[in-house]
Amino acid sequence: YQGEAVKEIGGAVFYSSCASHAIGHKTGILTKLSFRDKNCLEGFTIPEEDIFALNSENTTSIRNIYHSADRERRTCTALSVADPFTIDDIPDNIDSQIYHFAGLISGEFNSEMIKFLHNKGKVALDVQGFLRTVGKNEEMIFKDWKEKKEYLPYIDYLKTDAAEAEIMTGIKDRKKAAEMLFGWGAKETMITHNKEVLIYNGKKHYTCTLKPRNLSGRTGRGDTCFSAYITERLDKGINEALLFATALVSLKMEKPGPFK
Repeated sequence: YQGEAVKEIGGAVFYSSCASHAIGHKTGILTKLSFRDKNCLEGFTIPEEDIFALNSENTTSIRNIYHSADRERRTCTALSVADPFTIDDIPDNIDSQIYHFAGLISGEFNSEMIKFLHNKGKVALDVQGFLRTVGKNEEMIFKDWKEKKEYLPYIDYLKTDAAEAEIMTGIKDRKKAAEMLFGWGAKETMITHNKEVLIYNGKKHYTCTLKPRNLSGRTGRGDTCFSAYITERLDKGINEALLFATALVSLKMEKPGPFK
């Protein structure tokens, strides 16, 4: 934006793991990158022994061009994409309470991983990794997840933003969109927006207002908020977990980089 270029480590797994680690939850990550770029792993804040890195022909790299000061409008271009994940990539010695699909681009995950991990623990999924597709000229576009009705019943925590919810449901109204996603099987849905965060669990809509004092750390907003929420839900109710996550991400948005 305004001619300034910043090159940094990012992505859903980066912002998510940093947030959950910062608030005291033991966190492991499974990632794929070209080992030529292995120095990128130094940016993660979790202990090195909790990073399960697999070699890939390429490392996923994305260029974001922002068109407004609030960073709500952006053009995303895929510069390179890592190899997809399969069930065989999941370490045998891992036992987790929550398995979080923190993807960037459609095709990164074999969808059968959702059912497989549903049998091992709770599944949290950010639909960005199932809707965002590499189109012409490598520019990323959003398309509906064709398999959504098959896999939503296996998802305990679903995360979308307002635009993604509309793509999936055809409904602009966030509360009604959340109701439809619940009807298709998602047990608890988070819909993020630039003003507030909404949770719906099939019984009640919960909302909490975002209150950042500036937007210099806007990138990573949804990833940070969702990670804080799902980890707090391990031992907190919806209201308390939502308030905590919204306060945390409001602070994160005031400073570039992950929450630490």
